[in-house]
Amino acid sequence: MADLFQSAVKKTPDKYSAKDIEVLEGLEPVRRRPGMYIGGSDERAMHHLVAEVLDNAMDEAVAGHASRIELELHEGNVVVVTDNGRGIPVDPHPKYKPKSALEVILTTLHSGAKFSQKAYATSGGLHGVGLSVVNALADELIIQVARDKKLYEQAYSKGKPKNKLSKGKPVNNRRGTTILFHPDPSIFGEEASFRPGQLYRMARSKAYLYRGVEIRWSCDKKLLKKEDGVPDKDSLHFPNGLSDFLAATLKQRKTLTPDPFVGEAAFPEEQGRVEWAISWPADENGFLNSYCNTVPTPEGGTHESGLRAGLLKSIKAYGELTGTKKAGQVTADDILGGASAMLSLFIRDPQFQGQTKEKLATAGATRLIETSIKDHFDHWLSGHPERAKMLMERFVERAEERQRRRQEKEQARKTATRKLRLPGKLSDCSRNRSEGTEIFLVEGDSAGGSAKQARNRESQAVLPLRGKILNVASASADKLKANQEIADISQALGCGTRGAFDVDKLRYERIIIMTDADVDGAHIASLLITFFYREMPGLIESGRLYLAQPPLYRLTQGSESVYAMDDPDKDRLMKSHFKGRGKIDVSRFKGLGEMPARQLKDTTMDPAKRTLLRVMVATEGDKSLAAEEKKAADIIERLMGRKPEARFAFIQENARFVEELDI
Repeated sequence: MADLFQSAVKKTPDKYSAKDIEVLEGLEPVRRRPGMYIGGSDERAMHHLVAEVLDNAMDEAVAGHASRIELELHEGNVVVVTDNGRGIPVDPHPKYKPKSALEVILTTLHSGAKFSQKAYATSGGLHGVGLSVVNALADELIIQVARDKKLYEQAYSKGKPKNKLSKGKPVNNRRGTTILFHPDPSIFGEEASFRPGQLYRMARSKAYLYRGVEIRWSCDKKLLKKEDGVPDKDSLHFPNGLSDFLAATLKQRKTLTPDPFVGEAAFPEEQGRVEWAISWPADENGFLNSYCNTVPTPEGGTHESGLRAGLLKSIKAYGELTGTKKAGQVTADDILGGASAMLSLFIRDPQFQGQTKEKLATAGATRLIETSIKDHFDHWLSGHPERAKMLMERFVERAEERQRRRQEKEQARKTATRKLRLPGKLSDCSRNRSEGTEIFLVEGDSAGGSAKQARNRESQAVLPLRGKILNVASASADKLKANQEIADISQALGCGTRGAFDVDKLRYERIIIMTDADVDGAHIASLLITFFYREMPGLIESGRLYLAQPPLYRLTQGSESVYAMDDPDKDRLMKSHFKGRGKIDVSRFKGLGEMPARQLKDTTMDPAKRTLLRVMVATEGDKSLAAEEKKAADIIERLMGRKPEARFAFIQENARFVEELDI
């Protein structure tokens, strides 16, 4: 260790004096360390230069001094941004005479008119470095300013002026600022180039964010690709702001509510304002785009925290008002997860994390937005009770699904550190591999006892169930978690449920539902099928789920016995199978528990003699499988779901078709 230390010391320079200390002046820090100012020196960072110039023009528009912005992309990575605002001041700066204010802004870091609210009430530029950074990282920049009916021009290269500010030339019907620049290839590389699609989307989002501005887009046709779908010229103006933005983003996608939740609110004491537009797509493929003073904040921040808090408090209050029991379990992630949301904040002196402004850090924004959003969402929900009900059902379902996933993850962590625990009632088979094995889910301990005696111990397992299991289509996550029968089935199969389902982990090749051949047995079978369809649909898709077909009658004449599945089958056998006038004894099985093990084996469990029905979603005619699956899902929801009125309507519609009742 000592030798290593001595070796390191010897490598240190002998002399270290004041002359080794560098002081970077002017814009040299930007050229030396561009990552500190625009997040890097790659192509993505190069696009940030356009954003800086465009943000300055947008600040003029938001302040009410500009109504039109032009963004042009030419061959050779040349960008031109023009606005019809007030124009950058060109008179001599009182502190840096004889330099003009224009030259000070372009060549001095932390210079500008946005450190107070005198020139701009709200702005995206805050640090006074945006335009000077663009100037520093451009090998060519030309700026024109039209003020007081005169046109001024000056050229720069790598942050330094190439000439003096020209004397104003008379010009009529023109005002504002035009900036032409070309990024320095020595900073960004010779291969870096502006992407028309990215710049067009940037311009379009700015136009959406401030409805009072028109942005005129122009691009050299040679730079465009057909697959991008970017026009060479376009006028971007959206009177409805974020509402238009959301509609264009969602296009024709189906949403849970016909209209989005759209609104805006001004903060007290002229602190700013907020706009929002939120919709809930049916496919739950959503996003959250947030902005502050038209600057995108992809990493979120305090304004997004205010949105989340406001929506959550409103939903919980509405849940209490309507008596929705599960509303208290809903979180902000359940509300915004799968939602498509736009949030735009305009506020004085916002605080961002870093020069690239990707995250808002203004603490006061959370409370202002939370209050505004909650008040408006309260009114929106109360005014649309049907829509509010649909949204509440989705949020509760997402909360239950979240809790289910957490439970499965916790269970997976537990079983990973200990031996697999199987239900105590399970009589497992002895074969170690799943091939050729099957598990019988039987109704009650009595039937389970007979099945255990009748089974093939090597390949057949038996799990008795106690009565009718829980209806999973109408049960909450808490009930599912607490239900012992469902837990036993899940543990015995070992393949997980819903998102955690893995057919490769299934411990048996076939799952066979074996219930009594009566109405109660059919009901239990339907509950089990509903469970598998909702929680383990992969079992049905892979053809692993079956229904056993136990007989209902045994017909005996002398030493000969046959079995009938139901009443029509019994009548047919009575006429066709038995001959002569001998007495025929008819025995009706009250349940599988009363059937002797030998008879149960011969009729229902022996693979060579039994009849099984595979449970599957079958296509009919030319209908697609997806259409049939949707039809099956609708039927299960109607007959087994949470709405009793749907079941009652089904009974009323189909009661006339019933010929016999098994009471």
